[in-house]
Amino acid sequence: QVQLVESGGGLVQPGGSLRLSCAASGSISSISTMAWYRQAPGKERELVAVITTGGTTTVLDSVKGRFTISRDNAKNTVNLQMNSLKPDDTAVYYCHAEFRPTYGARYLEVWGQGTLVTVSS
Repeated sequence: QVQLVESGGGLVQPGGSLRLSCAASGSISSISTMAWYRQAPGKERELVAVITTGGTTTVLDSVKGRFTISRDNAKNTVNLQMNSLKPDDTAVYYCHAEFRPTYGARYLEVWGQGTLVTVSS
């Protein structure tokens, strides 16, 4: 069984910063992409940032220049550094990974449980 455990959410004032972390554990042979999604109240889940094994990143236009995604392949972790936060960034943030399990050759996907980020004064 594979799981993702997120940490780092909380309440922050506009203009502040937060760092989200996500650690993958379990029967993992390898991980391809790791990503952060978010879902605001009443809205659909959207992709915030994704990073490949090689370090190539793609970031949502509305967070470019403010959010940075990074990963440690040796530790199976992914981070999201969020700066200059705005009230519109308020959402539950989910970690996502595509991985190959030790017990099979097909890539599967797994989601974290989500961590709430609230940007408010």
